[in-house]
Amino acid sequence: MGQVTVPPVLGVEQLRFAWPGSPAPVIDIEAFSVNAGEAVFLHGPSGCGKSTLLSLMAGVLVADSGRAMLLGHDWAELSGSRRDRYRVAHVGYIFQQFNLLPYLSVIDNVLLPCRFSARRAEQASRDGTPRAQAEQLLARMGLDRSLWQRQALQLSVGQQQRVAAARALIGQPELVIADEPTSALDEDRREAFLDTLLSACQANHSALVFVSHDRRIAQRFSRHVLLPEINRAATPAAAI
Repeated sequence: MGQVTVPPVLGVEQLRFAWPGSPAPVIDIEAFSVNAGEAVFLHGPSGCGKSTLLSLMAGVLVADSGRAMLLGHDWAELSGSRRDRYRVAHVGYIFQQFNLLPYLSVIDNVLLPCRFSARRAEQASRDGTPRAQAEQLLARMGLDRSLWQRQALQLSVGQQQRVAAARALIGQPELVIADEPTSALDEDRREAFLDTLLSACQANHSALVFVSHDRRIAQRFSRHVLLPEINRAATPAAAI
């Protein structure tokens, strides 16, 4: 019997995307993939398409041509509602602006993926309950228990950043996307945050795509990708 080929968690083929009204694409990538358990540090100067590419990877945006695939499924072949369901079931996303619900408590923000995805809730219940896993993640992120019942809007920027990371990790998603997640953290908090994020992804065998301008942390990752080197739409100056 032949060996079964396992597709990458994330696969990109001949991917092109242009914003409406723009005469040229902002993304033009021949091929890019990330395997289960792989931690990729994606970097490049402002304007080279990093956040746009992350949105295409997560099905927030849909390609004009080519394919962006998660677990072998092309985002463009799913309706908007199916993309939403598939995303919450399989992707943990740490947004640059966090996207916490301001009037919900910290713990309820972390539990949101489990409310919208039976799969994430089941995964989070493997060793207890989703709430127990949420509390464990918040503790590992160094967020004091006294803050867990506070509304998200009452937290500092750095605290909100750690809540957003705990929300992304709950329920062991196959793909974790992190868009500048350490920008508001001091050095000690940054290192502790990275320890938790990387160890959780490794333990869950999750693929991690981590975008940052902070080259000091690149050494923590198994693979480095300079986006202008693979994005043919980036200007030559962007690769410098």
